[in-house]
Parts: sequence; structure tokens; C-alpha cells
Amino acid sequence: MKKPITLVCLFIIVGVSAQKMKIKTGNFDFLKGQPEINVEFQYGNMKLLKKNLPEEQYIKEHAAELEEKTKGKGETWKKQWAAAPELIWQPKFLELMNRYFFKDHNMNFAEGLSEAKYTLIVETVWLYPGWDAGVMKQPAKVTTLLKFVETANRDKVLTEITSENAPGDQWGSSFSNEDRLGEGYAKTGKSFAKLILKKAF
Repeated sequence: MKKPITLVCLFIIVGVSAQKMKIKTGNFDFLKGQPEINVEFQYGNMKLLKKNLPEEQYIKEHAAELEEKTKGKGETWKKQWAAAPELIWQPKFLELMNRYFFKDHNMNFAEGLSEAKYTLIVETVWLYPGWDAGVMKQPAKVTTLLKFVETANRDKVLTEITSENAPGDQWGSSFSNEDRLGEGYAKTGKSFAKLILKKAF
């Protein structure tokens, strides 16, 4: 017996919004011929959820919710959240940038390249973790401010780009907020790389 087609309709994604990337100032001409670009990630001023919560408040409230459901789960999640930038978000962004630049243009984007002439600062402005209930889900969203500066003079901003609502989703189910946000950083890296290639190469 065939399953009613209406069952397929249960597997939907709701609340998807398109990513918006805009060049506020500058261009990418200075990148040509550069072998490496230093990258720094900043999270100090980011807000979360539609309520624009400071990170400290978000961690406190979300951990408390998890603790109410399962004792100890909130404390475990705090450790996962603290590790996510270094283990998931930053590698995802860098992987996508280098996928487009390293092989074809011999340009490496990486953290800790203090001798590189230019630095890309990836400042996280806003995060929405999304949710996944199996048959229905909503992608994460990542909003960032991307700035190229001179490594030796951080006040010298060469280019500034805004990236709003980069969607974080993957095939199948993902019940980890941190993983969904990681896909948002991957999407940011992919869209940013394509923008640079279109404008400068």
C-alpha cells in the first residue's frame, strides 16, 4: 500500500530566510598575489535569538532549560558550546574559504599567520541556533561583519562586508545547535569566497 502523499508534506523546513551579503566599503584588489591571509574570529559583542540576548544570558537560560529536563545535561552543553567556535565554527568557515582559494589561487586563509600582510576579522554579530524536531525543523542563522585590515595597523580597514542570516542546515536531521550553526559559518565562508572571486579575480 502506498503511503499517502500528505505524509511527505510533514518533512518540511520552515522559516527559511535568504542570506544577504553586502560590501559596505572598499574592494578586494589588494588580495591579488597574496600567498596567505591571517584570520581572526571575534564573538565578544554577539547577540542570540530573536530577543537579542547577550551570550552570557543565553548560556544561563538555555543550560537551565536543559537541566530541568535532564540533570547534568545543562552543564554538559555548556562545555559543548564553549568548544564549538574552535572545533566547529571556525574550521567550517576556513575550510570553505580555502576550498575556493588554495588550489586555484594558491592563497591560504588561516589563524595565527602573524606575518601575513592582511588580516580578515570575522566578527559574529548575531546567532539563531534554529531547531530540529525530526519531521519539522528551522535552520540556524549566522550574521557576521567581515573586515579586511592591515595586520600591522588594525585601524586601517580596507574592506568591510556585512553578511546577514547565513542559513545553517544539512541533509537529514541535526539535533545539535552547535552543528547547525557550524553550517551557517560554512555558508558564510562559501558565499564570501564566491563574492571575492566575482569582484577581484
